Amino acid sequence: MQKSVRYNEGHALYLAFLARKEGTKRGFLSKKAAEASRWHEKWFALYQNVLFYFEGEQSGRPAGMYLLEGCSCERAPAPPRTSAGPGGTRDALDKQYYFTVLFGHEGQKPLELRCEEEQDGREWTEAIHRASYADILTEREVLMQKYIHLVQIVETEKIAANQLRHQLEDQDTEIERLKAEIIALNKTKERMRPYQTNQEDEDPDIKKIKKVQSFMRGWLCRRKWKTIVQDYICSPHAESMRKRNQIVFTMVEAESEYVHQLHVLVNGFLRPLRMAASSKRPPISHDDVSSIFLNSETIMFLHEIFHQGLKARIANWPTLILADLFDILLPMLNIYQEFVRNHQYSLQVLANCKQNRDFDKLLKQYEANPACEGRMLETFLTYPMFQIPRYIITLHELLAHTPHEHVERKSLEFAKSKLEELSRIMHDEVSDTENIRKNLAIERMIVEGCDILLDTSQTFIRQGSLIQVPSVERGKLSKVRLGSLSLKKEGERQCFLFTKHFLICTRSSGGKLHLLKTGGVLSLMECTLIEEPDASDDDPKGSGHVFGHLDFKIVVEPPEAAPFTVVLLAPSRQEKAAWMSDISQCVDNIRCNGLMTIVFEENSKVTVPHMIKSDARLHKDDKDICFSKTLNSCKVPQIRYASVERLLERLTDLRFLSIDFLNTFLHTYRIFTSAAAVLATLADMYKRPLTSIPARSLELFFATSQGSRGEHLVDGKSPRLCRKFSSPPPLATSRTSSPVRARKLSLTSPLNSRIGALDLTTSSSSSSPTATHSPATSPPPHATATTVTSESTPAAAPVERAGAEGSQATVDAAELSPCRSPSTPRHLRYRQPGGQTADNTYCSVSPASAFAIATAAAGHGSPPGFNNTERTCDKEFIIRRTATNRVLNVLRHWVSKHAQDFELNNELKMNVLNLLEEVLRDPDLLPQERKATANILRALSQDDQDDIHLKLEDIVQTMDAPKAECFETLSAMELAEQITLLDHVVFRSIPYEEFLGQGWMKPDKNERTPCIVRTSQHFNEMSNLVASQIMNYADVSSRANAIEKWVAVADICRCLRNYNGVLEISSALNRSAIFRLKKTWAKVSKQTKALLDKLQKTVSSEGRFKNLRENLKNCNPPAVPYLGMYLTDLAFIEEGTPNFTEEGLVNFSKMRMISHIIREIRQFQQASYRIDHQPKVTQYLLDKALVIDEETLYELSLKIEPRLPA
Repeated sequence: MQKSVRYNEGHALYLAFLARKEGTKRGFLSKKAAEASRWHEKWFALYQNVLFYFEGEQSGRPAGMYLLEGCSCERAPAPPRTSAGPGGTRDALDKQYYFTVLFGHEGQKPLELRCEEEQDGREWTEAIHRASYADILTEREVLMQKYIHLVQIVETEKIAANQLRHQLEDQDTEIERLKAEIIALNKTKERMRPYQTNQEDEDPDIKKIKKVQSFMRGWLCRRKWKTIVQDYICSPHAESMRKRNQIVFTMVEAESEYVHQLHVLVNGFLRPLRMAASSKRPPISHDDVSSIFLNSETIMFLHEIFHQGLKARIANWPTLILADLFDILLPMLNIYQEFVRNHQYSLQVLANCKQNRDFDKLLKQYEANPACEGRMLETFLTYPMFQIPRYIITLHELLAHTPHEHVERKSLEFAKSKLEELSRIMHDEVSDTENIRKNLAIERMIVEGCDILLDTSQTFIRQGSLIQVPSVERGKLSKVRLGSLSLKKEGERQCFLFTKHFLICTRSSGGKLHLLKTGGVLSLMECTLIEEPDASDDDPKGSGHVFGHLDFKIVVEPPEAAPFTVVLLAPSRQEKAAWMSDISQCVDNIRCNGLMTIVFEENSKVTVPHMIKSDARLHKDDKDICFSKTLNSCKVPQIRYASVERLLERLTDLRFLSIDFLNTFLHTYRIFTSAAAVLATLADMYKRPLTSIPARSLELFFATSQGSRGEHLVDGKSPRLCRKFSSPPPLATSRTSSPVRARKLSLTSPLNSRIGALDLTTSSSSSSPTATHSPATSPPPHATATTVTSESTPAAAPVERAGAEGSQATVDAAELSPCRSPSTPRHLRYRQPGGQTADNTYCSVSPASAFAIATAAAGHGSPPGFNNTERTCDKEFIIRRTATNRVLNVLRHWVSKHAQDFELNNELKMNVLNLLEEVLRDPDLLPQERKATANILRALSQDDQDDIHLKLEDIVQTMDAPKAECFETLSAMELAEQITLLDHVVFRSIPYEEFLGQGWMKPDKNERTPCIVRTSQHFNEMSNLVASQIMNYADVSSRANAIEKWVAVADICRCLRNYNGVLEISSALNRSAIFRLKKTWAKVSKQTKALLDKLQKTVSSEGRFKNLRENLKNCNPPAVPYLGMYLTDLAFIEEGTPNFTEEGLVNFSKMRMISHIIREIRQFQQASYRIDHQPKVTQYLLDKALVIDEETLYELSLKIEPRLPA
């Protein structure tokens, strides 16, 4: 195998000889050696593109050579002095000129040189630059572009010349025909003329008349031509061409900005980090740099060429031909696939690198560059993600204003189709990228940092402000009141919920977040959620009466620390319900996943990952489903396209349930199915739970190593598929038998795979009571308990008890309810200290079976039908419990977060009530499940939701209040607060179903989306009020003062995070009637103008509201965003991708993007402002008598400040 490169040494020596004699540049230079800081003086000679260096000027044989083609040469800073030396030496070193030669290929170290004089160094730099042929390569690219353009022009000219040639031939034929006709007419005229008369001189009056007629004909022709031109200017075609040109100009500006962003990314981050990676102590490796920036440099080069082509076309305006540019660009846009595919990994590598303090310090230094404008590296890495959709929108607008007979029509349609195809591939990556950006933004806001947010599987759920109530040692609430100002101020916490953790932070005066030292990061695996804290002996009324049922409790039991309790208060019952629903969803998701993991791993010796991996339906594309490469929170591939049946199957798959899938499904199910179909699927899942697991998984599940129950394989006619199973009998009960008034969800022991067989034995005094009750009664009646003494093995007592006479005693269900959830009974988690068996042996029951046995002990007795050994291994019982939990989980999420579905559909509401009542009649129902069912029933059947939120109708009813305030008597703070209150009330009233289907753009928008239409009307009315109030003043000073006051109101709205109000005021000040008042604006102070510019930049639509999005991303609710921004996003998604594929599959990737936007909107809708309603101020703001229409405003503006004469 060849290990070295062969070359002609004689030819190289000959070139070295020519370089010594005829070299472009020759002289002594110092070359840096491979060691740390040693320099050797060599004699260099440059010939063409080869640089030779010799040991001395008289040396005949070169010591080495460098090929300079494709390299770059730039000046380098002087290296730092490592040791002190003589002063003269230091001065001489400082005066030397350093420069570096960078080679274009990898693996070649840069060549570092220095010389004595700066002029000599510049000459060497220019000579090396010319030898690299960089200008020739650039000129070649330019010439190639020109050549392609000229070839296209030549082809176009050939076609045009051919058409002209055919037209000339046709015209020649027509001319010959006309000549023949003229000759024939002349002959006929000669025959008809009887005699020739000599024409007399015309009369002078006749000449005058002909002159006037000629003048009139010319005037009529010019008038007709002017009319034709004016008609064309006002025609739809001309208007379409103007809009088309404007779209092109906007595209050029956007492309210029995008190229600038890429230039900052490459020159401000990529290249400096490459240099840092080559340093002596690199803060980052070259591999990490490549992983973070991917092919962004190639993307920059591509768009620089495209931008140059666009500018060249603009130079040829008004002839704008763009299709050929897109034809050149399209084949190269495939590089975006690599960028999007690895973008999530890129952000993950960046997050890992930021753990290095040196790298983080260096990155902050780069981000402080003025060119970055305060944006982080993550922001620049996200810009290429939106470039393809921006091109699609631009082409869509171009085609809307391009006639069908236009020469570019087909080319633009082809380019649009190709970009849409590429965009479909990129859609699956967008949601994950947004989630990572959100996590990184929150992580940066926390001063101490938070390592769990660097986990890409963490999905952000919600955030908001809650009040933490202090507690004493025993866990009882302190006697504090909700109205206490100190409690609100000192106990206010910023809470963040993720799929696996719950963060509790305090906010400092500077806006930074600090995690609580104790209980700042709560793992949901260790939490027990209590929605309604129990009443204690000292406080018989319970905390619900103290705090108005706004409190809930999280009991944390870490494995290596003492348990503690966190009590939180929500601002309203609606927000409490939303928090409870999301937390319960996350906890139940982990619990169900862990429970099914234990069921499959302990009973069938088959791991859930192996089962999922063996199920090809979860990751292999089929005719009715297509997956993306992105994994969801359950580590299962996300669905890209699927049929409705497969989506419902994923909803009822008991092995896992991704919270992002559930949110997306419930937000968008009405697009592809009906609520009745969803409810029917849930009811079928409850009645036949085993059908919710695919057949292949059931085979693995029942393939136990014992083989003792092979006769119970599932078939379609097996009686064990029905709901009426007998629950396994209890082996032991908890010693604590206090009644539990709330549903408690916990995750500890069953999910711990380290626990093997649990010791369920108790002392001779332990008992195992059972309970029975009528299925129709809830709660069950009181009765007495029976005690059974264990004398032999742990299994002997249950067997003996089951075989005895069949009599069963009844016990109060409240007394037998365990103090923990079904998944973590206290007596299963820890072995009781006094419990010793007769033969000192352990029970061989698996944790999953022990879970079923213990939870059944807390429930109700079952009729005899199976022996105790068979019931101990009752796997179907666990599946039924999991299926019931899944149904209740989905229904609770549906009822609590999507209550509008049931308010507008009474039939659906009654069907859900019937299903829940059927669940309550189940004799095997556990107390926790019964409590959860009752809570859902109470929430669903409660007509008055006790809504404490202020509604716009309530505000309008107070309009008859006497003595409405005027603008002069109201302060800027009062106006800003009430504008914020009104904007939030209107924004909060929009139901999420109005965001589906672009109803606001349809002719019947008033019926389909009345709340969105009302929001738009309110925006226009507030903007009209601002403009009208300014125009009401006749003198210049008063108008200037009004403008300054409204700008102050807008700035306060910005501080209140009411960006909708900022845009209302700024749009009013930008109206032509206000903007043209030069005398008035001259009186406005410079500070006010600067503040107005800052506000307008914040809410500017430039770059798809990029500044507004950054502010919303970094702020905490409550906030009022600009609704038009989200409507634009939804319109882009609706127009860019269809709801169904050509095969009739649901485009679930599109549903996921729509759900992401709706969840962000609802996040701002749910958090309320703590602003008191002032009727006098709102009466002024809603007074339509003060509003002047647009036309009258402009007339009044012209009257106040007339136009200056031209």
